[in-house]
Amino acid sequence: MRKVIFLIHMSLDGFTAGLNGEMDWITYNEDMVAYSHEMHEQTDTAIYGRVTFQMMESYYPNLLANPADGDPNDLRHAQWLDNATKIVFSRTLQHTDWRNTRIIRDNIAKEINNIKQQEGKDMWLLGSPTLAQTFMKLGLIDEYRINLNPVVLGSGKRLFSTDALNLKIVETKTFEGGVVGLKYVPA
Repeated sequence: MRKVIFLIHMSLDGFTAGLNGEMDWITYNEDMVAYSHEMHEQTDTAIYGRVTFQMMESYYPNLLANPADGDPNDLRHAQWLDNATKIVFSRTLQHTDWRNTRIIRDNIAKEINNIKQQEGKDMWLLGSPTLAQTFMKLGLIDEYRINLNPVVLGSGKRLFSTDALNLKIVETKTFEGGVVGLKYVPA
Protein backbone atom coordinates (compact mmCIF):
# COMPACT_ATOMS: atom_id res chain seq x y z
CA MET A 1 0.00 0.00 0.00
CA ARG A 2 1.18 3.49 -0.83
CA LYS A 3 2.01 5.94 1.95
CA VAL A 4 1.47 9.67 2.40
CA ILE A 5 4.77 11.25 3.44
CA PHE A 6 4.54 14.78 4.80
CA LEU A 7 7.66 16.95 4.55
CA ILE A 8 7.77 20.44 6.01
CA HIS A 9 10.18 22.99 7.49
CA MET A 10 9.37 24.23 10.98
CA SER A 11 10.86 26.74 13.40
CA LEU A 12 11.90 25.72 16.90
CA ASP A 13 8.72 27.29 18.26
CA GLY A 14 6.44 25.32 15.92
CA PHE A 15 5.75 27.70 13.04
CA THR A 16 5.82 26.80 9.34
CA ALA A 17 5.66 30.39 8.07
CA GLY A 18 5.69 33.92 9.37
CA LEU A 19 2.47 35.88 9.91
CA ASN A 20 2.42 36.93 6.24
CA GLY A 21 3.54 33.58 4.89
CA GLU A 22 7.28 34.40 5.04
CA MET A 23 9.58 31.44 4.55
CA ASP A 24 12.89 33.28 4.17
CA TRP A 25 14.00 31.89 7.55
CA ILE A 26 14.24 28.33 6.19
CA THR A 27 17.76 26.93 5.91
CA TYR A 28 17.96 25.45 2.43
CA ASN A 29 21.44 24.47 1.34
CA GLU A 30 23.01 21.64 -0.70
CA ASP A 31 22.58 19.22 2.19
CA MET A 32 18.85 19.99 2.40
CA VAL A 33 18.49 19.84 -1.38
CA ALA A 34 20.00 16.34 -1.46
CA TYR A 35 17.65 15.20 1.32
CA SER A 36 14.61 16.58 -0.49
CA HIS A 37 15.66 15.08 -3.81
CA GLU A 38 15.86 11.63 -2.20
CA MET A 39 12.07 11.84 -2.18
CA HIS A 40 12.07 11.79 -6.01
CA GLU A 41 13.03 8.11 -5.99
CA GLN A 42 10.43 7.15 -3.38
CA THR A 43 7.42 9.13 -4.63
CA ASP A 44 5.48 9.70 -7.84
CA THR A 45 2.70 11.95 -6.56
CA ALA A 46 2.75 15.47 -5.11
CA ILE A 47 -0.09 16.52 -2.82
CA TYR A 48 -0.84 20.21 -2.25
CA GLY A 49 -3.34 22.58 -0.78
CA ARG A 50 -4.45 25.32 -3.15
CA VAL A 51 -2.11 28.06 -1.88
CA THR A 52 1.04 25.94 -2.12
CA PHE A 53 -0.11 24.44 -5.44
CA GLN A 54 -0.58 27.86 -7.03
CA MET A 55 2.83 28.97 -5.75
CA MET A 56 4.44 25.88 -7.33
CA GLU A 57 2.38 26.18 -10.51
CA SER A 58 3.54 29.76 -11.01
CA TYR A 59 7.21 28.73 -10.89
CA TYR A 60 8.04 25.20 -11.98
CA PRO A 61 6.31 24.95 -15.40
CA ASN A 62 7.91 28.28 -16.37
CA LEU A 63 11.29 26.96 -15.29
CA LEU A 64 10.92 23.99 -17.62
CA ALA A 65 10.01 26.35 -20.47
CA ASN A 66 13.15 28.43 -19.76
CA PRO A 67 15.67 26.03 -18.14
CA ALA A 68 18.68 28.28 -18.74
CA ASP A 69 17.16 30.77 -16.28
CA GLY A 70 16.99 28.38 -13.34
CA ASP A 71 19.03 26.78 -10.64
CA PRO A 72 20.01 23.16 -11.53
CA ASN A 73 18.47 21.88 -8.29
CA ASP A 74 15.20 23.64 -9.02
CA LEU A 75 15.29 22.26 -12.55
CA ARG A 76 15.70 18.72 -11.24
CA HIS A 77 12.65 19.16 -9.00
CA ALA A 78 10.72 20.75 -11.88
CA GLN A 79 11.39 17.71 -14.04
CA TRP A 80 10.19 15.38 -11.29
CA LEU A 81 7.07 17.51 -10.77
CA ASP A 82 6.31 17.62 -14.49
CA ASN A 83 6.12 13.82 -14.60
CA ALA A 84 4.51 13.36 -11.17
CA THR A 85 0.80 13.17 -10.57
CA LYS A 86 -0.21 16.34 -8.81
CA ILE A 87 -3.21 16.29 -6.48
CA VAL A 88 -4.53 19.62 -5.25
CA PHE A 89 -7.24 19.89 -2.61
CA SER A 90 -9.37 22.96 -3.13
CA ARG A 91 -12.99 23.99 -3.06
CA THR A 92 -12.31 27.13 -5.10
CA LEU A 93 -9.79 26.13 -7.80
CA GLN A 94 -11.78 25.37 -10.93
CA HIS A 95 -9.10 24.58 -13.50
CA THR A 96 -5.39 24.15 -14.06
CA ASP A 97 -3.32 23.65 -17.18
CA TRP A 98 -0.48 21.94 -15.33
CA ARG A 99 -0.39 18.45 -16.76
CA ASN A 100 -1.10 15.38 -14.65
CA THR A 101 -3.06 17.43 -12.10
CA ARG A 102 -6.22 16.32 -10.37
CA ILE A 103 -8.36 18.65 -8.26
CA ILE A 104 -10.22 17.10 -5.31
CA ARG A 105 -12.89 19.20 -3.63
CA ASP A 106 -14.34 16.94 -0.92
CA ASN A 107 -14.36 13.41 0.54
CA ILE A 108 -10.67 13.80 1.39
CA ALA A 109 -10.31 10.62 3.46
CA LYS A 110 -12.17 8.48 0.93
CA GLU A 111 -10.19 9.89 -2.01
CA ILE A 112 -6.77 9.48 -0.37
CA ASN A 113 -7.55 6.01 0.93
CA ASN A 114 -8.64 4.98 -2.58
CA ILE A 115 -5.42 6.37 -4.05
CA LYS A 116 -3.35 4.57 -1.41
CA GLN A 117 -4.77 1.29 -2.72
CA GLN A 118 -3.68 2.00 -6.32
CA GLU A 119 -0.42 0.94 -7.91
CA GLY A 120 2.45 3.40 -7.64
CA LYS A 121 5.08 4.87 -5.40
CA ASP A 122 4.42 6.80 -2.21
CA MET A 123 2.79 10.24 -2.21
CA TRP A 124 4.54 13.40 -1.04
CA LEU A 125 2.56 16.05 0.82
CA LEU A 126 4.72 19.13 0.32
CA GLY A 127 4.29 22.01 2.73
CA SER A 128 0.60 22.90 2.72
CA PRO A 129 0.26 23.15 6.53
CA THR A 130 -3.50 23.78 6.47
CA LEU A 131 -4.09 20.68 4.35
CA ALA A 132 -1.65 18.75 6.54
CA GLN A 133 -3.73 19.66 9.62
CA THR A 134 -6.79 18.20 7.90
CA PHE A 135 -4.83 15.07 6.95
CA MET A 136 -3.64 14.76 10.58
CA LYS A 137 -7.20 14.92 11.91
CA LEU A 138 -8.26 12.25 9.39
CA GLY A 139 -5.27 9.99 10.15
CA LEU A 140 -4.03 10.09 6.54
CA ILE A 141 -0.32 10.83 7.12
CA ASP A 142 1.84 7.71 7.32
CA GLU A 143 5.19 9.44 7.82
CA TYR A 144 6.12 12.89 9.10
CA ARG A 145 9.41 14.46 8.03
CA ILE A 146 9.87 17.66 9.95
CA ASN A 147 12.96 19.74 9.22
CA LEU A 148 13.45 21.69 12.43
CA ASN A 149 15.25 24.94 11.63
CA PRO A 150 17.45 26.71 14.22
CA VAL A 151 15.26 29.80 14.44
CA VAL A 152 12.52 31.11 16.73
CA LEU A 153 9.88 33.14 14.88
CA GLY A 154 7.77 34.21 17.85
CA SER A 155 4.58 34.18 15.79
CA GLY A 156 3.26 32.93 12.49
CA LYS A 157 1.39 29.95 11.11
CA ARG A 158 1.46 26.94 13.41
CA LEU A 159 1.76 23.40 12.17
CA PHE A 160 0.09 21.58 15.02
CA SER A 161 -3.35 22.34 16.38
CA THR A 162 -4.46 21.54 19.90
CA ASP A 163 -5.59 18.03 18.91
CA ALA A 164 -3.53 15.23 20.43
CA LEU A 165 -1.23 13.40 18.03
CA ASN A 166 0.89 10.50 19.22
CA LEU A 167 4.00 9.92 17.13
CA LYS A 168 6.97 7.59 17.30
CA ILE A 169 10.37 8.86 16.18
CA VAL A 170 12.09 6.50 13.72
CA GLU A 171 15.03 8.60 12.51
CA THR A 172 16.94 11.80 13.21
CA LYS A 173 19.52 13.47 11.05
CA THR A 174 21.52 16.65 11.55
CA PHE A 175 22.14 18.73 8.44
CA GLU A 176 24.71 21.36 7.60
CA GLY A 177 23.42 24.71 8.83
CA GLY A 178 21.91 23.32 12.03
CA VAL A 179 18.67 21.85 10.68
CA VAL A 180 17.57 18.64 12.38
CA GLY A 181 15.51 16.24 10.29
CA LEU A 182 12.98 14.38 12.39
CA LYS A 183 11.15 11.39 10.93
CA TYR A 184 8.05 10.17 12.77
CA VAL A 185 5.31 7.62 12.17
CA PRO A 186 1.97 7.47 13.97
CA ALA A 187 2.36 5.64 17.30
